[in-house]
Amino acid sequence: MANFIEELFYNDINPQDRMVRNGSNLQKQLGLLSDYEEQLTSNLKDDERNLFLSFANTVSEVQAESQLDSFMVGFRLAAKFVFDTFVDDAAPYCDFNKDG
Repeated sequence: MANFIEELFYNDINPQDRMVRNGSNLQKQLGLLSDYEEQLTSNLKDDERNLFLSFANTVSEVQAESQLDSFMVGFRLAAKFVFDTFVDDAAPYCDFNKDG
């Protein structure tokens, strides 16, 4: 088995490789979203349908950028926790066994 960095490099680790659980609330909401989009697009005229689809695609792009930002901020926060935990030992008190 390759180490973690090799697995990441060779794309063996993909945290986005997930499925929605069958019967979950999210699956139901995604089904409703799809049904609503189909109903809306079938009832709109060509120009209105194109405008709506452009709106929906733009919302998806904004959400994707927001998700990326949240991931990056969370990853940096986790890295700071790791640094504080394993690298930085600064604290107001010192151990009895160490010179302070």
